[in-house]
Amino acid sequence: MKSIANIVCVFTAVILLASCTDHTQRQVQYMSDTDMYLSVPYDTYSGNARFKDSMTAQHPVKGTIARGQVPYEYPNTEAGYLAAKDSLRSPLWTKQPGDSVYRISKADMDNGKKMYDIYCISCHGATGDGQGELVKREKFLGIPSYETRDITEGSIYHVIMHGRNLMGSHASQLTHRERWQVVHYVEELRNKLKK
Repeated sequence: MKSIANIVCVFTAVILLASCTDHTQRQVQYMSDTDMYLSVPYDTYSGNARFKDSMTAQHPVKGTIARGQVPYEYPNTEAGYLAAKDSLRSPLWTKQPGDSVYRISKADMDNGKKMYDIYCISCHGATGDGQGELVKREKFLGIPSYETRDITEGSIYHVIMHGRNLMGSHASQLTHRERWQVVHYVEELRNKLKK
């Protein structure tokens, strides 16, 4: 019993001594050699020895495609725009068994309207007449109506992908499928304006 009391007294003394140390000063550290305990800080915009030129991140391996991305071969040039206008076609056209006409599904058109209302309506307007809220407030001027434009599904997709004139690219906001959905919704608006 006496030995248990001695052990308790020693243990209590150790705890009291440990709790009375100055906590503002660095104490004994375990695993002080590892980067997990003391990470190496980097200054903002400083070089990093892990990168080839010490500044920019590594680029992906040539010929690889990020997961979920679809390659787009048309360059952001006038020739690329004209090539897309002439030859780029939507992959969303489907033909139902027993049907002789290619169609776009209602779900694709509904989502195309939804994406159009989020990203396009403020400039191009609800009907595609070029009278969106920003045009009415004179923030942007000269946005033409879809009715008078010489556009195809390929040229619309190319402009969404790369932008053109005052319109910036929307490739980072819309997925590959959503871009094509917007294209078909724009064509639907254009056909309504022509009637």
